[in-house]
Amino acid sequence: MNLSAESHSIPLSDGNQIPLLGLGTYGDPRKTPKGTTVECVKLAIDVGYRHFDGALVYFNEHEVGQAINEKIADGTVRREDIFYCGKLWNTFHPPELVRPALERTLETLKMDYVDLYIVELPLAFKPGDEFYPRDENGKYIYHHTDLCATWEALEACKDAGLVKSLGVSNFNRRQLELLLKKPGLKHKPVSNQIECHPYFTQPKLLEFCRQNDIVVVGYCPLGSSRDASWVNLTCPPLLEDELLVSIGKKYNKSSAQVALRFNVQRGVVVIPKSFNPERIKHNFQIFDFSLTEEEMKAIEALNKNIRFVELLIDHPEYPFHEEY
Repeated sequence: MNLSAESHSIPLSDGNQIPLLGLGTYGDPRKTPKGTTVECVKLAIDVGYRHFDGALVYFNEHEVGQAINEKIADGTVRREDIFYCGKLWNTFHPPELVRPALERTLETLKMDYVDLYIVELPLAFKPGDEFYPRDENGKYIYHHTDLCATWEALEACKDAGLVKSLGVSNFNRRQLELLLKKPGLKHKPVSNQIECHPYFTQPKLLEFCRQNDIVVVGYCPLGSSRDASWVNLTCPPLLEDELLVSIGKKYNKSSAQVALRFNVQRGVVVIPKSFNPERIKHNFQIFDFSLTEEEMKAIEALNKNIRFVELLIDHPEYPFHEEY
């Protein structure tokens, strides 16, 4: 695969393209100072990033949009140079709420369309003003969801020009097949965003997605931050892995750059999140070396089926914590 910092997009099944390296923009709103996201996204655009992964529930889409629009205004990029992925949150699954949710994101971003809009999770919460509705015992209030009906509402949004491509996130094979086999399917999902890194390589799901022309987008491609609220802290630190460190020394690269290159080289899109200017630059420097076939196989063999992200909102009726 001939990749460069300037050209590293791959085709989606609907004819659009997605850059293999993007910037994740999640930040704890309680800990991230106002304006941080604006400055980091502007820096990332200057560095060369063109793909940005956001979500309504990150509570910073207004800053991401501001940064992108300021870089368009100063002539650094055009809107068509930017690839933005937004997400449909769990409280907006009823079909009549899908378009308003997307329009809310567009208004927040100050954009006419998003490049990719994905179903964030294959389960629904009770619709309403609360993004994380709970009962008097503190348990999440779920809502029966018909993923096919939700998908049809998304298809209408694509037909209306509000989004270029449609995808999903945290879907397993069974949930993907539900959409792929839907009677009258008009627009198939072009991507599936899942946790994916050398300790969780997702071989079976990756192969299924490849067979169905679904691009895998890997979140937490470097493992993850050690945030106890959503991360399994018993997991070994990925970036201290001896093999990744040793391969990095060979190429004068870090273990993080090796981990990113591994996924990119096998066609998995990576969206490392960072609000650290040096790391944002560092993570982009993966196009001036390539791993050998033997190194790729050795990294694949590191797979331990370890999930760093513990999504504690799993539900027995809509399980997505299944590898395949």
